[in-house]
Amino acid sequence: MKIGRFKWGERTIYGIVKGREIVPVKETKVSELMEGVTPLDETVSFKEVKFLSPTRPSKIVAVGLNYRAHAEEMGKEVPEEPLLFMKPSTAVIANKMRIFLPKMSSRVDYEGELAVVIGRKCRKVSPEEAPDYILGYSCFNDVTARDLQRKDGQYTRAKSFDTFAPYGPWLNTDIDPMGLQITTRVNGEVKQSGNTSDMIFSPFELVSFISQIMTLLPGDVIATGTPPGVGPLKAGDRVEVEIEGIGTLINYAEEERE
Repeated sequence: MKIGRFKWGERTIYGIVKGREIVPVKETKVSELMEGVTPLDETVSFKEVKFLSPTRPSKIVAVGLNYRAHAEEMGKEVPEEPLLFMKPSTAVIANKMRIFLPKMSSRVDYEGELAVVIGRKCRKVSPEEAPDYILGYSCFNDVTARDLQRKDGQYTRAKSFDTFAPYGPWLNTDIDPMGLQITTRVNGEVKQSGNTSDMIFSPFELVSFISQIMTLLPGDVIATGTPPGVGPLKAGDRVEVEIEGIGTLINYAEEERE
């Protein structure tokens, strides 16, 4: 089931996505969605709503170098354990929103990724237990100020600017996360083409590993790493992250406003 979060008039709703229409559901909390949904007797078109991020995460836990080919293109060793960093919730934007390119950076890159969306409080679970804590999967763009990442030697500043966490357009609650094609396009040209089967650490291993360190809360997002082919964005670019069985996340790059 594909389910998203939308602004419909004065209401914020969750809804089941069917083609270009939405069937609103009774549930309004992520934890409620884990228990099933109750469709309402209404139908809304895409034209009537504003896309919101599928959840409002308290945190985004991102994974670096989770594809061997990406580690190679970055000149890094393949990690023995997941390499983790954080992105703030204030970086989150939804489908069709703008990525602002900060003035303090001369190189901002796209990184198309599979997002794991947590559905219930998760602490110290095994890989086998992990699926019971996952609400679904979505598209994510781990936007990165590459020059600042190299300058700082760590990831916080480079990954944390406002608008640097595009996430959406919705999530799929019933999909096998392994073997999904990930494609990133800029202005219609394919820049990244990978498959989640090439991950070093699977989504279930990542949920388990992270949950040994920190408590994951309903709505939290794990960005599972990017395949090779990362590259720069410039003002005016349209960037799309498409994942098989989920959909396409679309955003637009723009110079930072004053």
